Amino acid sequence: MTSVMLSFERPLVMGILNVTPDSFAGDGVLAHENYVIAALNQASQMIEDGATILDIGGESSRPGADLIDSSEEKRRVVPVIRAIRKQHATTPLSVDTMKADVARAALEAGADIINDISALTFDPAMASIIVQHNAWVVLMHNRSQRNVVLQEAAWGPSYQAPDYKDVLGEVIGDLQEHIAFARSAGISQKRIILDPGIGFGKSVEQNLTLINHLDHLCALGYPVLIGTSRKNFIGRVLEVPVEERLEGTAATVVVALERGASLLRVHDVKFMARVVMMTEAIRKAGGDPS
Repeated sequence: MTSVMLSFERPLVMGILNVTPDSFAGDGVLAHENYVIAALNQASQMIEDGATILDIGGESSRPGADLIDSSEEKRRVVPVIRAIRKQHATTPLSVDTMKADVARAALEAGADIINDISALTFDPAMASIIVQHNAWVVLMHNRSQRNVVLQEAAWGPSYQAPDYKDVLGEVIGDLQEHIAFARSAGISQKRIILDPGIGFGKSVEQNLTLINHLDHLCALGYPVLIGTSRKNFIGRVLEVPVEERLEGTAATVVVALERGASLLRVHDVKFMARVVMMTEAIRKAGGDPS
């Protein structure tokens, strides 16, 4: 049973650790001959660079990616969790999965947080696993359909956006429904984190709107995680490929912080940890502006 306590008195940086062969960002470690050692080395570097939390994923959620079975997902992530937990005993570990049996194995191996991009809707057993282990959960907004994908040679694939009449209001409404379900299942209110699902079934404009008005989601009273790192909408705004989206990601991080985000899920930990530190220093600066 996890006993980790997270404090959101200051924004936390969550480092992305992809134990996959097909990450859209090209950073998956599964191709390494000893992927567990490669993952551990990457984890240690991210912690040194300023990550407070690590988010470990064994199944790609990139547009058009195929689902893998739970046994393969466990094969990928469980040894990595054990290795990181052994070397970094106090670092909170999150696992990016929609499957209850993967979540159970991950939590038993030492994970603390289940980052479920389906917000508990994919696997009906997920909520009970989280309750049994007293785990934290990230509830992400996601109306995307896994195989309804726009293929764009220049910027990469993206999930096609459903029709929204009011994207901000509907995202908040959907998340309120997910919260109600989680609470009814016995998940503690104090262990719920919200994620607006940037890039998951939203157009460029809808993604930008959600970031710009993130304070409305933060007003629900839960910590809010924002995951914009290297995503397609940044490439389309700046007209740059995935490897040139550092500055665009930084801009989204700064605005998200200004709007109240508590967790920043990123690939480039060293740079984004510095962005967070500098933004917070400016925000906390005193003195009479007159």
